[in-house]
Amino acid sequence: MYKYKRSVLFLCAMVITAAVNSCVTQKYKAPALDLPAAFRTDSAGNVSDSGIATISYHAFFTDPVLLQLIDSGITHNYNLQVAIKQIDYAAQAFKQAKWNNAPTVNLTVGQASISRPSDNSLNGLTASQFLGQSYIADYTTGLNISWEADIWGKIKSRKDAALADYLGSQEAAKAVQTKLVSDIAQGYYNLLMLDTQLEVTRKSIALYDSSIAVTTMLRDAGNVTTLAIQQLEASREQAASMLPQLEQQLLAQENALSVLTGKNPGKIGRTGGISSLSLHETLSAGIPANMVSRRPDIRQSEMTLMQAHAMMNVSRASMYPSLTITGQGGLNAFDAGNWFKIPGSLFATGAGSLVQPLLQNKRLKTQYEQSKISREQAELQFKQSVLTALGEVSNSLSQIVKLKEQEQHTSRQVLVLEQAVKNSSLLYDTGDASYLEVLTAQNNKLQADLSLAGLQRQRLSAEVILYQALGGGWQ
Repeated sequence: MYKYKRSVLFLCAMVITAAVNSCVTQKYKAPALDLPAAFRTDSAGNVSDSGIATISYHAFFTDPVLLQLIDSGITHNYNLQVAIKQIDYAAQAFKQAKWNNAPTVNLTVGQASISRPSDNSLNGLTASQFLGQSYIADYTTGLNISWEADIWGKIKSRKDAALADYLGSQEAAKAVQTKLVSDIAQGYYNLLMLDTQLEVTRKSIALYDSSIAVTTMLRDAGNVTTLAIQQLEASREQAASMLPQLEQQLLAQENALSVLTGKNPGKIGRTGGISSLSLHETLSAGIPANMVSRRPDIRQSEMTLMQAHAMMNVSRASMYPSLTITGQGGLNAFDAGNWFKIPGSLFATGAGSLVQPLLQNKRLKTQYEQSKISREQAELQFKQSVLTALGEVSNSLSQIVKLKEQEQHTSRQVLVLEQAVKNSSLLYDTGDASYLEVLTAQNNKLQADLSLAGLQRQRLSAEVILYQALGGGWQ
């Protein structure tokens, strides 16, 4: 019967504690988001639930050299390794937080004290009368136990904050990896563009050399003046001056890719030019709601909000009474010879305290108000991160469409100018065209080829940026 009553009392105490706890701490609720049904300027035509957001980078990228670079970066990049170490750091903090509700136990291996009271004091008279000595000795060995009951959910809220920090560190590492993949891909595409532009410039210089040779013969024959040769030579030197700049940019890009992949600066192997890479025919962005749940930086922002919410609960619970139970037990004697004689030297004490903060210079109230403001800031930052992501996806979709149109126009321009260069050269040889027409055709062809390579790189990069904006393949 006694055990039954104890069980009932314990159950009632647990129910009351849970009820009181729920009154003090507030359960986290995700903020309501006003998300559109689809992304603006989604050119996919049909909107699926997932789109390219669910594709791993091994499936999104097809170039084997690029995939090797990405794999190397994920394995060796130091910034990513730092982010992963932060996960380990937060994991240790969370493990410790799970033990916050356990009692604190300290062992006093041995403690000895001697006091010499005055002869006229009560302690001095007592020592002389009962102990026959003028000093009092005390020898203690024992355990001290202290436990705080989590009545208001303060300890649980601290654990929730540590968990949110741990989960946030995981999302932060994912965000670092997503950006790393994007940076490596864009750097690789830029490298291929520079290769193509170098090749185009060298071909243009060779074409200028051919035109200069023909013009020199025409001048010697008296058909043109030296001015024609000078104009062609000036254009050739202008094109040649681009080579050192392109070569320097190429070397810098190779070094940047080497650093991203965790290697010393060096040459990066590649198999083809920018035009050899295949583009995705259709790119579906999925729906905004799925992007919010997949994008690491948004999830990290929400984890920050959850942590701020938990710390607000901690600040609120700190304003309420704390119930602490303490106990002590062990061996105690005033004579060292009797110190370890059992059971005569055994002792035990127990106590409970309920402490209500009263005057703390408004510190607890201020901390609570500040924690509410911090939570509001975190919620606003979370909502801003969602809006920013929506804008990034929309911009990327629009950029892909417009770059495709630009590339189509520039490709046709290149074809027209190829024919114009051939025709102007033939007409120049027969005297039906001036050197200025040849010069103009060659200059325009060079600029169009350079622009086409740049547009191809921009379009490939835009696809990468869209892939990153949608979450980079994280589930």
